[in-house]
Amino acid sequence: MTSSTKTPGLARFNTLDEAAARTALHEACASAAWGGKLLARRPFASTEALYAASDAAMAELTAADLAEAMAGHPPIGRPKPGDPASAREQRGMAGASEELKAQMLELNLAYQEKFGHVFLICATGRTGEQMRDAVQERLGNSPEREREIVRAELGKINRIRLARLVEEEEKEEGPRT
Repeated sequence: MTSSTKTPGLARFNTLDEAAARTALHEACASAAWGGKLLARRPFASTEALYAASDAAMAELTAADLAEAMAGHPPIGRPKPGDPASAREQRGMAGASEELKAQMLELNLAYQEKFGHVFLICATGRTGEQMRDAVQERLGNSPEREREIVRAELGKINRIRLARLVEEEEKEEGPRT
């Protein structure tokens, strides 16, 4: 099935009651504004329509909304205990050397001091070294430039999490007969 077709998982998401759908969206992104914008656009005709709505909602977030979204993400190298999403996404740091972990801690603190929020990157598929190099590079950004990079990275993370949400729902439904 291509992502432009209507999937059983998407159909299930479309028919969830509002509270359950809001909870599912909050697990993808901690911004209430982002989740509210997606809820208002249900039902989605396709996963591509869901992703487009996510991208549009992300583009409309205020600085406060972005801060709320970022607050839902743990620092790189320290996934939230009991949170399989952050552990899965930060897998590239799982086998990192103690030296690399110490570098990331130091860089995370420097980044947070400069920008006032956690370093955010779409970590899926990245190695610990790639994440370290990215934070080192981004420390040189202006706050305005960094805010736009964070918005783009959040958008990527949200798409991955929405895809997983729809895929998990498809798996829960089992094969169609």
